[in-house]
Amino acid sequence: MEILEIRNLNKSYGNQKALNNISLTIPKGGIFGLLGPNGAGKTTLIRIINQIIEGDSGEVYFNGEILQPKHISQIGYLPEERGLYKKMKVWDQLVYFARLKDMPAALAKERVAFWLKKMDISSWRDKRIDDLSKGMAQKVQFISTIIHEPELLILDEPFSGFDPLNAEIIKNEIIELKNKGITVVLSTHRMESVELLCDQIAMIHRSNKILEGRLTAVKQMFRPNTYEVILSGINETLPESWNASQVNGNTIFKIPLGQESPNSTLQMLMQYGELLGFREILPTMEEIFIQQIKNHSYE
Repeated sequence: MEILEIRNLNKSYGNQKALNNISLTIPKGGIFGLLGPNGAGKTTLIRIINQIIEGDSGEVYFNGEILQPKHISQIGYLPEERGLYKKMKVWDQLVYFARLKDMPAALAKERVAFWLKKMDISSWRDKRIDDLSKGMAQKVQFISTIIHEPELLILDEPFSGFDPLNAEIIKNEIIELKNKGITVVLSTHRMESVELLCDQIAMIHRSNKILEGRLTAVKQMFRPNTYEVILSGINETLPESWNASQVNGNTIFKIPLGQESPNSTLQMLMQYGELLGFREILPTMEEIFIQQIKNHSYE
């Protein structure tokens, strides 16, 4: 079942089209990657879901109902432009944000204490936000987003400002939230994060949706039908077009299958020596992202 369904959504700013007839379905309990270059329309879409702005036409459904103000408390949003009160102390800030989500005061304090301990930042509770480093403030912002354990969590560039160690901590927290049944929408330019985290993706470019599907299916869609081959004990001269190289005493090269089947190709390769490896090469999300943006930039 889907937690969010977007039907034929349009939004313009004057003569500038930000979203053009966008339709998306986001299933419950997974991590959905919302991809696209700067200016594609992702932030506009996220703001409409968060009811910060309204679309010009189209519909957004949350758990099967037309999106309404009552749903705000069930959504957590981490914007790319972080928004903390710099003069407030960490504890007061987090309790305040929890209370904004209709959380009772006692439960808010309990949750704040839990998350400060979980993120190993209990010693920061009496520090003002403007006394924190950027990375420290990012942790506080992340906690403020998830403190009420929303059904839908929207993260816009959640790894921005983090060093590799803290980025790993946030990544693990996102996975843990998913395992609890929270649906995560991840908007990011870091394709390695998409590879690691996302179950499904959609790509927006120039206000249009250009790609959508399960991550595994998308990668299969753009598979080049090329395999990496590892041979040892070569007993025949290999074709020059294979551009073979030697690594640790073995011969490694890539071979396109064309119309040939993997089985027939395996039989052919075994004539050249002992076959140690035969692995299909799938494109990375970064390669797919770059190619799709290029392909749709000239339409």
